[in-house]
Amino acid sequence: MNIPKHLVLFPDGNGRWAKKNNLPRIFAYKKGYENLVDFCYWCKDRGVKALTVYGFTMSTWSREKKLVGFFLKIFEKLLSHNIKKYLKDKKWQSLGVKVRVLGNTQMLPLSLQKLITQIEEATKDNDKLFLNLAISYSGRWDILNAVRNIVKDGVKAEEINEDLFSSYLSTAGLPDPDFIIRTGGDQRLSNFELWQLARAELYFTKKLWPEFTEQDLDQALADFDSRMQPLK
Repeated sequence: MNIPKHLVLFPDGNGRWAKKNNLPRIFAYKKGYENLVDFCYWCKDRGVKALTVYGFTMSTWSREKKLVGFFLKIFEKLLSHNIKKYLKDKKWQSLGVKVRVLGNTQMLPLSLQKLITQIEEATKDNDKLFLNLAISYSGRWDILNAVRNIVKDGVKAEEINEDLFSSYLSTAGLPDPDFIIRTGGDQRLSNFELWQLARAELYFTKKLWPEFTEQDLDQALADFDSRMQPLK
């Protein structure tokens, strides 16, 4: 069976799931987080090498300050919980997950920046699953940031090719994503990894993220496999 080397996940539908079940939004993100932890296990067990999760988008900064603060507080709380658990739990360490945060982290609170540095440093030597969390990220920002750094480094125009440009992106060193799963029913890329997703297969489902199951993943992977089969 053909398994994607680098899977991108848009875990959409948390707020709608909370509304559907008459629950506070905080419960939806807690359930969504628990589902994401399970999703990492499922992907690793099936041979996925890299997983990128689209979380806090650059456009989120323009939303209501109270809501932005809510998102940041949740992320910091979950990251803090995970680093503490990772450092104490041999089982979690044995999973070999390398965590990397993609995005303009300088816009984040200093306390959150320190947590990101801590978890990236603690997991830097792991190589069983590369888990990338897109926080304060957008595809256009990534491209513009790469261009600025290329100019800053004084690279000559004739020296610029696809490989060099890719090495300046936040995903440098990772294979380009070959499969995207987006839950919640929307069918768009939402300004995410616009350069890297040039050849990726797209899979959309109306399932809300907290309801997404292991069987749903297998169905998505079966669809990916069918697209990879040679034409007869």
